Amino acid sequence: MRRAVLLLLLGLAACTPPKKEITDLRTFDYLGGDVRGGSIAYEASPPAGGPYNAFWQSCGAYTAPIYDEYAVHSLARGAVWVAYRAGLDAASLAKLGAVLATPLEVGEGDQKQKIVPKSLLAPRDNLPAPIVMTVWNAQITAQNADDERLKLFVEQFGRGDKAPEAGASCAGGFTGTR
Repeated sequence: MRRAVLLLLLGLAACTPPKKEITDLRTFDYLGGDVRGGSIAYEASPPAGGPYNAFWQSCGAYTAPIYDEYAVHSLARGAVWVAYRAGLDAASLAKLGAVLATPLEVGEGDQKQKIVPKSLLAPRDNLPAPIVMTVWNAQITAQNADDERLKLFVEQFGRGDKAPEAGASCAGGFTGTR
């Protein structure tokens, strides 16, 4: 019996496709919970964690740059932040929006459900690439919206379950821009 169970488990493991590796993934080691007022200087641009304001940025799409201090608090709440260079064409923005709107499965067994990731989409100056996708403690850059790594990134990190304030809402925060 023990052998049969072991063989069954090995068979199931063989059927589960391995997680695709995201090339050029940058990771960080921020803890969260460091709430501060005022302007904050970040090492990375855009930041992937660190201190943040008591207010958060309401999730959604913005047509002007947003404050880092509010966006980082949204990351702490489990949001995906897509910063893009101003002037990115409408078709690319639509593709990014579609990637962010892709439902993800969460939960186990009878508790499985689909969620749409919490997200911020906003232009930003001085980016290292046309598109930078960030969650708490992880970030990738992309040259265009067709980069398959963007979808993989959302699939692997879009649940927000590794963020320090996982499960907190992204609604009801700051809705302005810089």
